[in-house]
Amino acid sequence: VQLQASGGGLVQAGGSLRLSCRASGRTLSRYAVGWFRQTPGMEREFAAGINWTRGSTGYADSVKGRFTISRDKSENTSYLQLNSLKLEDTAIYYCALKRGLGYSTRPDEYDYWGQGTLVTVSS
Repeated sequence: VQLQASGGGLVQAGGSLRLSCRASGRTLSRYAVGWFRQTPGMEREFAAGINWTRGSTGYADSVKGRFTISRDKSENTSYLQLNSLKLEDTAIYYCALKRGLGYSTRPDEYDYWGQGTLVTVSS
């Protein structure tokens, strides 16, 4: 499985971005997708997750109400909509796949990772 993340960039505080994560090489019916983010010197942290089949979602408290995760089954792509961005949202964002139906907040439970896309929020 290969994951291709895209959509990062430079945005002003309060702005929006939409990240994409396209999977190739496998259908995702038995996977969950997680979005994580990481800043230098910090652990990779969970941002949002989605069960591919049921579409159930979950969010970290820090992004709840501002970020929305979704998936397009026909495109084998997951999206993370980032709204009301804050300076502290600046990070490299990664998408990941986990076998099984439920997403996890633990990065060590994921089996495949994309290359990351940088989001920079400026004041």
